[in-house]
Amino acid sequence: MHNYLDFEKPVADLEGQILELKKLDADGENAVDVSDEIERLEKRVQDALADLYKKLTPWQKTQVARHADRPHCVDYIARLITDFTPLAGDRKFAEDHAIIAGFGRFRGQSVAVIGQEKGSDTQTRLKHNFGMARPEGYRKAVRILELAERFAIPVVTLVDTSGAYPGIGAEERGQAEAIARSTEACLNLEVPLVSVVIGEGGSGGAIALAAASRVLMLEHAIYSVISPEAGASILWRDAARARDVAQAMKITAQDLKGFGVVDEILPEPMGGAHRQPELAIDTAGDAVAAALAELGQRDGPTLKKERRDKFLAIGRTL
Repeated sequence: MHNYLDFEKPVADLEGQILELKKLDADGENAVDVSDEIERLEKRVQDALADLYKKLTPWQKTQVARHADRPHCVDYIARLITDFTPLAGDRKFAEDHAIIAGFGRFRGQSVAVIGQEKGSDTQTRLKHNFGMARPEGYRKAVRILELAERFAIPVVTLVDTSGAYPGIGAEERGQAEAIARSTEACLNLEVPLVSVVIGEGGSGGAIALAAASRVLMLEHAIYSVISPEAGASILWRDAARARDVAQAMKITAQDLKGFGVVDEILPEPMGGAHRQPELAIDTAGDAVAAALAELGQRDGPTLKKERRDKFLAIGRTL
């Protein structure tokens, strides 16, 4: 059984019936063959999912992007990267587990990988601070970016955070400066840089890793200047109005592609990446491979200039 979102109740009911029928059939308690009924219900599930997911609202997409079973950074690394060697620490203060960074091989090619990890259960969420990085996390990212450029290794970043950690300690250690330095490092990089928004791209905490030559975004991911709840709290002092803010901020992949903020939308399996995580990861892997192959034909100064020009051009035609 899946973890169902509020709007998925029709699907939950149908899959509950399928589970009951399969259980009766396995126990031998059914006097008649139920395979035809199971097949009919499975067809209804697919139709219901298709109907629901072709007209998701921005708030519903936000829920999908945050789904507990959605594949995270560690899942992408485990499936796509071989011989992955993580590097720890920023050489200044501490290790930040919210950002996973290191080197490995992607389909035979050496790459640097930097990703934000939210965690998948209580223990790992606390360890990774729910994907909200502190300054040392972004300084670790800069360290990896500089190493990658020194050895002419392309970089892949995986974005999945509600935003940088806003705690007092983080601010005291220069959170804004660390984010700015990471963004600057991305823009100045003279090797290919491909970023994939795999779940939630929140504010400067996301752009610090996503100032890339190619920004790819999963179909039901979101990318915004502030979380809908925080925006509602600022505008109306009422986080319950997050639904309205999500609609107004244009945070979906489809909106952002139109604005030129992202370069490509990656299709997800029917019902979201959490239903078929391996298929979703492989689709992202294919897109990253294509982007790296294209960018690999350019020299360093050209990559840097095109990247900077691309971000400076965003919004000019709006």
